[in-house]
Amino acid sequence: MTNNKYVLSWIDEMAAMTQPDKIVWIDGSDEQAEALRAEACSTGELIKLNQELLPNCYLHRTAVNDVARVEGRTFICTPTQEEAGNINNWMDPNEMYAKLKKLYTGAMKGRTMYVIPYSMGVVGSDFAKYGIELTDSIYVVLNMLIMTRVGNNVLEALGDSPDYIKGLHAKADLDEENRYIVHFPQDNTIMSVNSGYGGNVLLGKKCFALRIASYLGRKEGWMAEHMLILGLEYPDGEIKYISAAFPSACGKTNLAMLIPPEYFRKKGYKVWCVGDDIAWLRVGKDGRLWAVNPENGFFGVAPGTNDHSNPNALATTKRDTIFTNVCHDLDNNTVWWEGLNDNPPKNALNWRGEKWDYTKYDKNDKVGTSGAHPNSRFTASAKNCPCVSSEFDSLTGVPISAIIFGGRRAKTAPLVYQSFNWQHGTFVGSIMASETTAAASGAVGVVRRDPMAMRPFVGYNMGDYWKHWLEMGKIIPNAPKIFHVNWFRTDDEGHFIWPGFGDNMRVLLWILDRCAGKADAVETPIGYVPYAEDINIEGLDISRDTIRDLLSVDKEAWLADVENIKDFYKLVGDHVPAEMYDELEALEARLNK
Repeated sequence: MTNNKYVLSWIDEMAAMTQPDKIVWIDGSDEQAEALRAEACSTGELIKLNQELLPNCYLHRTAVNDVARVEGRTFICTPTQEEAGNINNWMDPNEMYAKLKKLYTGAMKGRTMYVIPYSMGVVGSDFAKYGIELTDSIYVVLNMLIMTRVGNNVLEALGDSPDYIKGLHAKADLDEENRYIVHFPQDNTIMSVNSGYGGNVLLGKKCFALRIASYLGRKEGWMAEHMLILGLEYPDGEIKYISAAFPSACGKTNLAMLIPPEYFRKKGYKVWCVGDDIAWLRVGKDGRLWAVNPENGFFGVAPGTNDHSNPNALATTKRDTIFTNVCHDLDNNTVWWEGLNDNPPKNALNWRGEKWDYTKYDKNDKVGTSGAHPNSRFTASAKNCPCVSSEFDSLTGVPISAIIFGGRRAKTAPLVYQSFNWQHGTFVGSIMASETTAAASGAVGVVRRDPMAMRPFVGYNMGDYWKHWLEMGKIIPNAPKIFHVNWFRTDDEGHFIWPGFGDNMRVLLWILDRCAGKADAVETPIGYVPYAEDINIEGLDISRDTIRDLLSVDKEAWLADVENIKDFYKLVGDHVPAEMYDELEALEARLNK
């Protein structure tokens, strides 16, 4: 497969430690993938679904104790704790290597080690970065074949270079007390043990494409961000591109695959999905910021995905998809999840593989009574998405006009506002806040700060990450404008005021008008807010007064938020750039005016 001595000696070393019975190289071929699927079905690791209704689709169940990313078991191991920062879990690299060696020794006895050469980004492009993941899980192999670009061409592109990301994953005993997802940024190494859940074991995803890549981006002068990328096409055929950061379960995938409201569709507007989760951004020759999606597929949350919320995502899952921890409808051998439709299957197994009675469902105990786990997933090929962008495989990426930050705030943040400039935009990103969700294990419904939606994903000190943002602003001659949106403002009864979903396009159009200098705005203490008349509500059952309310800035709520931000900055610690404190003081002064 390769003569690369760096790759071969590392594989030899890992195999000597984990002691697999055999080693199989993954070549990216359909024939090999089909053989692996058949093997996984024979052992029960996968369940083959109805091939007429869901061609090439399979169901997988993880261990009951292994259903989400585990932030508490995720580590950044740098030579000093200061480099990792206060937000990340840290351990001395030597100490962690010693701990992991005990867990990995003999962990693959009786198992096969699969060698997956993969590329994040199109092989051969300026953006591409290569990795090799070693795993004892066919589930991981089959997911990586969907999520990344896998095959011999990766090894050819790598050649004799030592410049690749090493990834070792072993299921071991799935012992949650000894579950570790560990990153060694200085060593270009990721190690995962005792987990089988995608977010912890598909090492190309958050581990490489965000934690390691953010570290590399800072070192090399580019950005790795937890952002969707979409293209909005106007009736005249012009396409403008937006990247946007939202914490998990805040509608990021829905926005990435947005279907314009009928009023706009009839006029000829379209939306194209370049990526739903991760963006790598570089300054182009023309001085603009250009973005690619380094992934090749979608690892989406299933519950709530339906024909209304995200028809494009649903259509994408109709073939070549691996479903994880969803409900198995035994009558027609298909899958179901809460929010798919109002017809729960009468004869079904829940995400644990137990007989499921839909009449016992209790909203207050979703994990215990739901058919599908609240964080159940689909792994689907981007090529099967009806709205996938023609630029998906572009070697150069797409030029970004606007960067959007978003959170889930019931009262504080208005529907949309624009930052005053790049530095202020970085500040706006640094104070993003949202409610926690089932995508990360822990409490649900608590508001927490999630800067740039990167809190769980920065591979180094958060304060230094903000500094990198500020420094990037100085080297992008034609920088995108930065905005913040909040689709989740509620009335006094707790109902969402803004319709959301496809209608979010109305806000995107104002944002792009601002970028093009075609729309005015009102200057407020927090940034520029639209005139209510400039948000197009044609065809919406919503009044101008409601829009005014959605755009209002509650000074008292913001002043209370300022105190919370001060506490968060203290948590981030000494590396918070002075510019961030300047922006915070300026915000407080404007609010008190």
